[in-house]
Amino acid sequence: MSALSSAPEAWRDKRWLWLLSPAIPFLMSLSLVNFELTGHWWYLWFSPLFIHAIMPVLDMVFGEDFSNPPESAVNALENDIFYRVLVWAYVPLQLAGTAYGAWLAATHAMPWYAFLGLVLSVGAYNGIGIATAHELGHKREKLDRWLAKLALAPTLYGHFSVEHNRGHHTRVATPQDPASARLGESFWAFLPRTVLGSLRSAWQLEKVKLQREKKSVWSLHNENLQAWSLSLLLYGALTAWLGWGVLVFLVLQGLYGASMLEVVNYVEHYGLLRQKDSHDRYVRCEPEHSWNSNHIVGNIVLYHLQRHSDHHAHPLRRYQALRHFDQAPQLPGGYAAMITLAYFPPLWFAVMDKRVLAHYQGDASKANVVA
Repeated sequence: MSALSSAPEAWRDKRWLWLLSPAIPFLMSLSLVNFELTGHWWYLWFSPLFIHAIMPVLDMVFGEDFSNPPESAVNALENDIFYRVLVWAYVPLQLAGTAYGAWLAATHAMPWYAFLGLVLSVGAYNGIGIATAHELGHKREKLDRWLAKLALAPTLYGHFSVEHNRGHHTRVATPQDPASARLGESFWAFLPRTVLGSLRSAWQLEKVKLQREKKSVWSLHNENLQAWSLSLLLYGALTAWLGWGVLVFLVLQGLYGASMLEVVNYVEHYGLLRQKDSHDRYVRCEPEHSWNSNHIVGNIVLYHLQRHSDHHAHPLRRYQALRHFDQAPQLPGGYAAMITLAYFPPLWFAVMDKRVLAHYQGDASKANVVA
């Protein structure tokens, strides 16, 4: 049985702090408005600056919270519509920001470094939008699942929900999972492997499901095609409005947003491996098979995604009720700091490889090691 946190601190309800989650795309769009009003190109770099510099500092300043909600409060937390509305609110703000960014790209002449900043800024909140889709896509309600598809539309990554829910959660922390990084594997080696592997897996999973239901894979019963159709609809509508030239911006920001998801995937399970039982089957996924972080700011922005250990052990548990477990391996920083580190493999290996080995008491044979 998993051991819950033994930390003595009492749980603090962060109800109103969660308002910061949908505020992120609003603040990022505000920086684009400031660019339009002033013409100062540096406003276009606010989003990457926020993610890679401001958030790590805020995580250090505000620290970590290891407390867990008491079980007596969980039912009320999970049934409180307030928390669902906050996740829903991100999606229209995200789509509006994407359209605004596309309009700026199509109608404003700007130097390459300003255009790059615009690509990274819009791609950044669409990358965070994938975290929103992650929360929504795990739920049983149809509204949540369709909003997840909409949140994935700007990044052309609509197959994520199929692969993540039915592929990644089944194979996590095994060599068979394209989204689980291996000890000694750099992010730049992981990226093409996970992109291609996840795409193939999502298509195969849906193909098998539809064959079982005696339906054609080339129909709108295919959830991948449903999600990709929303991307085509979004890109088509923006192209009809702004002209063919806007496609360059849309594709570039989409690629960057999708890469943000994959660098988070890289961090979440790096080097961790589920062992096999006496029947040569992988043991059930437990909190020890995901890297965890209790840094407050990152968890607020990402709907507790950093409490990834509890999420994988209990995937239907809503974000506001996710818990810390003592046996979950802990990251030295929040996701913002760790994804920045992952871009520089020598620094990443220096920080993380020793932590993987320490988690397995120095026995590298227990880790998910690069071949």
